[in-house]
Amino acid sequence: MALGSFLAWRHSITGRQWRALAAAQLGWMLDAADVMLYAFALTAIREEFGLASATAGALVSVTLLASAIGGALAGMLADRYGRVRVLIWSILVYSIFTAAMATARGLWELVLWRTLLGLGLGAEWSAGSVLVAETWPAEHRGKAIGLMQAGWAVGYLLAAALAALVLPGFGWRVLFLTGVLPALLAVWIRRRIPEPEIWRGVRVRAKTAPVWVIFRAPLLRRTVAASMMSAAVMFAYWGLFSWLPAYLSTPVERGGAGMSVVRTSAWTVPVQLGAFFGYVLFGWFADRLGRRPAFTGFVTAAAVCVPAYALLGRHQGALLAAGPLVGFFGHGYFSVFGATLAELFPSSVRGAAQGFCYNAGRAASALAPVVIGALADRAGVGPALTLTAAFFLAGGVFAWMLPETKGAHLQ
Repeated sequence: MALGSFLAWRHSITGRQWRALAAAQLGWMLDAADVMLYAFALTAIREEFGLASATAGALVSVTLLASAIGGALAGMLADRYGRVRVLIWSILVYSIFTAAMATARGLWELVLWRTLLGLGLGAEWSAGSVLVAETWPAEHRGKAIGLMQAGWAVGYLLAAALAALVLPGFGWRVLFLTGVLPALLAVWIRRRIPEPEIWRGVRVRAKTAPVWVIFRAPLLRRTVAASMMSAAVMFAYWGLFSWLPAYLSTPVERGGAGMSVVRTSAWTVPVQLGAFFGYVLFGWFADRLGRRPAFTGFVTAAAVCVPAYALLGRHQGALLAAGPLVGFFGHGYFSVFGATLAELFPSSVRGAAQGFCYNAGRAASALAPVVIGALADRAGVGPALTLTAAFFLAGGVFAWMLPETKGAHLQ
C-alpha cells in the first residue's frame, strides 16, 4: 500500500478536529514527561533519602492511586462542566505540583507532592480522550486516539532528554522545576479549543445522567469487563515501565544492566520510538480489523517480548536492538481505551464511565511498582519484571468479554 493512500484519510479531517487532537496530544505528552521525570530521578532520590526499592516503588503507587482518583473525578466533572475546561484544570494541577517536588525535604513531603500532582495527571486523560473521541468521525476515531496516545512516547523521550541534560550537572530538584512549563499549554487551549458539539447538545437537552447508572444493567457488564481489562494491562505496564530506567541503571550483579544515567536515558530512546509507532499503528489496525483483534495481538506479543528483554541483563547491544519491539507492543495497545470506552457508553455518562473504567485499572495497578520493587530486592530487577507477562495475557482475555465497537457512531 502506497504511503499516499495510507494517509489519504487525513484530508477529510477539519481544522477544528485537528486542534482538538493537538490539545489532547500535547497535554498527554507533557503528562508523560512529568510522570517519567520521577522514573529517571528515582536512583538519585533513593540515594538522598535512603529509600529501599519497595519504598521508592510505593511512591509510584501513591501517584497512581491519586491519578485514579483524579481521573475518575475528572470524568464526572467533564460530563458536567465540559471536556475542555477540565483538560485545562488538569494541566495546571500537574504542572504546579511537579515543580513543587523540587522543595521536598523528606519522605512525607515526597508523598504529598506525588499525591497532588497525581490528581492532575489522572484527570488529563479522562478529559482529553473524551474530547478527541467526541470530535472525530467514527471511521477515524481509532487513528485519532492512537495519535493522541503517541504523545506519551514523545513525552517520555522529552523526559529522557531533560534527565540526561539536567541530572548529571544540576540534580533531581532542578529537573522537577522544569515540570512547570506545561502550564503554558493551558492558555492556548483556553483560547482555541471549543467544547464538542455532542457534549453541548447533551447539556442543552439536560440529559447528563447520574454516574451510578454505569453500575446498573445494561451497562454494568461493560463497566466491570472494561475495568478488569484496564487493571490487567496497567499492572503489566506500570510494573514494567516504572522500573525500566532503574533496571537499566542497576548493577549487573543485582539483576540490572549496569548502565550510567546518560546511557540509561539514551537506551530508552529505541523503546519510545517503538512505542510511538505502536500507538499510531494500533489505531490504524483497530479501525481496519476491529478493537478486540488488534488489542489481543498486541498484548500477546508484549507477553513474549517483555520477559526476553528483562533477562538480557549485561547484553547491552541486545537491549538496544530489542528496545523498539518492547516499546511497540508494550505500549501500543493503550490506544484501544480512548476509542473503545467512548463507544461503549452514551454521552450522558461517557466522561464518568471512561474515567471510572480507565482509572479503576490505574488504582489496581498501583500495586505493581511495590510488587516489582519487593521482588527486585529478592531476585533482582530483571527477573522481577518478567511477572508482567501474565498480566498482559490476562488483559487479552478480558477484552473478549466486551462487544466489538469498530465503527460505532457516538450519541
